[in-house]
Amino acid sequence: MTIERNSEILFLYDARLCNPNGDPDEENRPRMDYESGRNLVSDVRLKRYLRDYWIAWDPNAWTAKPWEYVVPQDVWVRTVGGSVVSAKQRIDSLAQGFLQETGGKKRSTKDVAKEETFRQWLLERLIDVRLFGATMPIGSEEGAGGHITYTGPVQFSWGYSLNRVEILPSSTITSHFAGRERGEKGEYGTMGKDWRVKYSFLAFYGLVSAWRARETGLLDTDVKLLGHSLINSLPLIATSRSKIGQTPRLYLRVEYKDDATFLGDFRTRLRLGKDEGLESIADVSLDFSPLVEWLKGHQDAIQRAVVWAHDEFDPGVTLITTLKRELGEDVVQDLDDLMNKIQASS
Repeated sequence: MTIERNSEILFLYDARLCNPNGDPDEENRPRMDYESGRNLVSDVRLKRYLRDYWIAWDPNAWTAKPWEYVVPQDVWVRTVGGSVVSAKQRIDSLAQGFLQETGGKKRSTKDVAKEETFRQWLLERLIDVRLFGATMPIGSEEGAGGHITYTGPVQFSWGYSLNRVEILPSSTITSHFAGRERGEKGEYGTMGKDWRVKYSFLAFYGLVSAWRARETGLLDTDVKLLGHSLINSLPLIATSRSKIGQTPRLYLRVEYKDDATFLGDFRTRLRLGKDEGLESIADVSLDFSPLVEWLKGHQDAIQRAVVWAHDEFDPGVTLITTLKRELGEDVVQDLDDLMNKIQASS
């Protein structure tokens, strides 16, 4: 069923000796707010991990337990064979797939896009559109063209580090490729800078809007999948040379009893004991007390709190115990029970 209640999300992870999100305008240095010394990560980077994770799934995993989708899921924003696919190419391909599946006569994407059945077909198959929305160009080859626009019910702010982050001095790296011919571009290899953070403890805030969910048909299953995917995509997808070293530490989703309640950014109620000189998760002392008190003060508005903490993150493990005590064990649900059932293969 389409969700009928709002939620808010807190997602914490750390990055050690890696580059969480390079800035192409600054030699691919980690994105920074230099005034505050905070490391930044865009919501686009976070969503890319999620999309790449879903693309890697075996199609049969989507329709098997515990997810049991009616059809295997796909994503709107993707590459094919390592090449970037334009929005026009993507919508054309999907339109042709729709015609083949439904046995419709061949016609232009612009004509297909007028059909409500096609739009519903898209939403049933594109998990990232149901979650994050999309703008799909229609008929752009004929001029300005039109577009299908969906505003995603799930939105994340930019993430930022709770601690002040040190960027390690860059070393120059070189790359050499076999098979280069004499005089060919890259014959002697390429050179670049290798920028990394020493240690960054990052926090994202997100929300799930039941009002927006009516437009895309966001399912309760989709929201559960989002939590599972945030926790699993980092260790499984962030495995390139510059990205390895990122570990999920805590996921908290507070679901309210209606479609009108939003309490606000959970990060403003976190208190880091020491915000400088951190080198590993063992150095992180995070006080969740202001957040717990805030949630307890709005307990009447809360339907459930779904939470997961990495076993090395002691403050997160303590948070789960505290939430169960303050909000009630019937309200607080452990995401581990669902995660242990996941059998998705790539």
